[in-house]
Amino acid sequence: MKMLTGAIVIAGLGAGSVMADQTVKVGVLGPFSGGFAGSFGAPFRQGVETYVAQHGDPMPGVKIEFVWRDLPSPDPADARAKTTELVTKEGVQYLAGYGFTPEAMAAAPVAEQGKIPTVIFNASASVVVSKSKYFVRTSNTLPQVTVPTAKNALEKGYKSVITVVSDYSPGIDAETSFVKTFKEGGGQVVESIRMPLSTSDFSAYLQNIAIKKPDALFVFLPYGPPTYAFVRGYRDNGLDKAGIAFIGTSETQESDLQSLGDAAIGLETGYFYSAAHESPENKAFVAKLKELYPKAEANPATVSAYDGTHALYEMIRATEGKKDPDKAIAAIAGKSWESPRGPITIDAKTRDIIQNVYIRKVEKGADGRLINKEFKTYEKQPDYGVLK
Repeated sequence: MKMLTGAIVIAGLGAGSVMADQTVKVGVLGPFSGGFAGSFGAPFRQGVETYVAQHGDPMPGVKIEFVWRDLPSPDPADARAKTTELVTKEGVQYLAGYGFTPEAMAAAPVAEQGKIPTVIFNASASVVVSKSKYFVRTSNTLPQVTVPTAKNALEKGYKSVITVVSDYSPGIDAETSFVKTFKEGGGQVVESIRMPLSTSDFSAYLQNIAIKKPDALFVFLPYGPPTYAFVRGYRDNGLDKAGIAFIGTSETQESDLQSLGDAAIGLETGYFYSAAHESPENKAFVAKLKELYPKAEANPATVSAYDGTHALYEMIRATEGKKDPDKAIAAIAGKSWESPRGPITIDAKTRDIIQNVYIRKVEKGADGRLINKEFKTYEKQPDYGVLK
């Protein structure tokens, strides 16, 4: 794998006089190997490198060096150990990455004690950012995308729903937010099912849902193999033909989409980014990504890392590359910019992201490849998890 590093450049100022550019080290943790490498690890790296390729150094005289650490599976102890190593041995000034909520939670005490500004590229449980005043998130939270998804289900006229989620913090966040919003809008939640993260055969759950015949099925699953199995099971068990609509969030994200194949056509999801988003910023982002990585798919994790790198640059510029963690966090809190996903803001109070959520349907694009076609927008969505 190639890495971006900021080399120290020496510029001669005269006989016997030299000055070195300052280098700011950023530790990035994520699953760069293992089953989640394609969904999170590779996109993290690609998002970072695409931003750097477009924007160069953070500022004149200040370079950035990324120090990568692999967290191949959701392991809080490993996450804390490697975070500590990056801070104490590598001397990183910033941290970034974290694919899963348990990892970010484990890293929070290290960031807090060491006063290390940390940009969360994924971990999406609402509680994460509250665990350290040095945490900032550029991905999403599950309530943020689930509340508008539930509102859309009500607007489509669905009266009854069964919720099916993976049994861990983000899944429970998604279930709680969907159920609350759907019930408050007059909908009936027939049953709420929580499945172990290790589940690979969903047939029993899907057969049970087919018997109960709700209007729709709300799903939350982590990226990767579980999604493939569930989507195919939804079709194979005839739920679509029985008129049970599929409602999801990230299940059709781009790293999985082509592998899902025609089974995904027609599925509707609510999420914060589609590679088919129509804007000059997204067009430039996707073009540069493809230039660097011709086989890469722009997905939500890629754009979260891309925007996370923007956040790092803003903090580095505000502190002129010096170590001033409180000034760095103050500089990014309240900041707005135009992302490839659309307009975003880092909430000044919570340091979480405010962004549009798009209702999308899987279609075949002009080139025959599957895309998430946006057809409805819920603007400036906050984290509803902190608005309980």
